[in-house]
Amino acid sequence: MTAVNDTATTLFAELTGREPDGLWSAPGRVNLIGEHTDYNDGFVLPFAIPHRTVAAVGVRPDGVGRVRVASTFAAEPVEVAIDELDRLFPTAAGAEPAVPEWAAYPLGVAWALAQAAGVAGTGVDIAIASDVPVGAGLSSSAAIEGATASALNDLWGAGLDRTALARVGRRAENEAVGAPTGIMDQMATMLGERDAATFLDCRSLEARPVPLRIAESGLAILVMDTRVAHAHSTGGYRERREACERGAAIMGVPSLRDVSVADLPRAEELMDDVTFRRVRHVVTENQRVLDTVRVLGEKGPRAIGELLVASHASMRDDFEISVPELDTAVDTALSAGAIGARMTGGGFGGAAIALIEADAERAVSEAVTAAFADAGFGAPHIFTVLPSAGAGRDA
Repeated sequence: MTAVNDTATTLFAELTGREPDGLWSAPGRVNLIGEHTDYNDGFVLPFAIPHRTVAAVGVRPDGVGRVRVASTFAAEPVEVAIDELDRLFPTAAGAEPAVPEWAAYPLGVAWALAQAAGVAGTGVDIAIASDVPVGAGLSSSAAIEGATASALNDLWGAGLDRTALARVGRRAENEAVGAPTGIMDQMATMLGERDAATFLDCRSLEARPVPLRIAESGLAILVMDTRVAHAHSTGGYRERREACERGAAIMGVPSLRDVSVADLPRAEELMDDVTFRRVRHVVTENQRVLDTVRVLGEKGPRAIGELLVASHASMRDDFEISVPELDTAVDTALSAGAIGARMTGGGFGGAAIALIEADAERAVSEAVTAAFADAGFGAPHIFTVLPSAGAGRDA
């Protein structure tokens, strides 16, 4: 049993005075490439990481129809009657959640899952612990959703498949928390496989594993968490999404998925500069995902470095979601010998990743740490990851 499992089990015992009925967990994720394409019906290529969120869950023995959630993130538990969930959610766009934000994730999942499966749901206690870095762009939120959804799917007999559970998680994040995110994170955390990324068509939700062969190629993926916190429910993310919707409307298409690289000259003629650059990022990023999948299959992971670098430049210059800390991490990693590097996640902070030689971890980490110190930034949190398994029951 992992330390996170132990922590969740202990917290559950402190909350209830009994053992949980089971432990369910879900991973964070790194997005290898394909940023801000998901809510534009585009393509993404994320993979699950070893860091996980664990939910220790038990049906309430008193038969009371209430959901009580506790977390290592918060001092006090939150308890809500199941028949009150429909009153609390959905959260109006731009409004604060009806419960503390950390609790809106699991409670929102309970609400969305009950609606999706058409089940009443029995009272449960949920204790959550995690070693997914929060605010790093590694989808700690989807890990909470995935662990909670997996548990309630089993305990409530909902019978939903993994894609349906990903939809439940996205609805919780969109309508209970109020964050206008796409479905990439939830699909990555539900469908992750060892040593593979998940190639996802965000329009059809068709997904397939793409072998990465990172370790066997003598490589590693370095995560450089800048520790610059970000929040998707705040304005920058929403503004980018609105710009994408505006660009699609100008082009007369349902979403930017329907705009090709060949359409960009016409788009530039029709749009103001900011809207065009937002559109150009999404359109070229979709193509980079397709190119990355093709190159991985034809040549392997050593050949994708230039695509990663181009992706970062597009996010920095066209989508304008990078920050100096992210640029420093990427530029320094490349200077220290990384094959490729880019920011990952929604931006405005969070983490960057670098594809490196496995034996270069120390050299690249030390170079990035020194560059942060020289720039007067706080020390980054740097660690390696390998593609890992998705959500499921642990005990």
